[in-house]
Amino acid sequence: MDRLMQRILQFRDQRNWKQFHTPKDLAISVSVEAAELLEHFQWRPSDEALGEDALAQVRAEVADILIYLLLFSETLGFDPVEAAQEKIDLNEKRFPVAQAYGVARPRDTGKTDG
Repeated sequence: MDRLMQRILQFRDQRNWKQFHTPKDLAISVSVEAAELLEHFQWRPSDEALGEDALAQVRAEVADILIYLLLFSETLGFDPVEAAQEKIDLNEKRFPVAQAYGVARPRDTGKTDG
């Protein structure tokens, strides 16, 4: 992961693009790329396999999302892998196996809408 991050930062810095990489703009970019990923599945039956060309396009969109997420995390100064580990720790407590195994229903998160 460190090598990938170094390569992304080098690519960005060689082009002087850091000036455009605000948290807001990077968050927008993550969302835009995620929407582009969704386009590959829109109106497609859920069980339909992706062809070779479609899979290559999906891989490219996933790469774009990952790159923007890594840049976003770097800009805000946190390790996204560490953040994911912490989130899994939290979810293990929120959703114990004995209560969650095979259950797919909404759970009260304690959050309010306002």
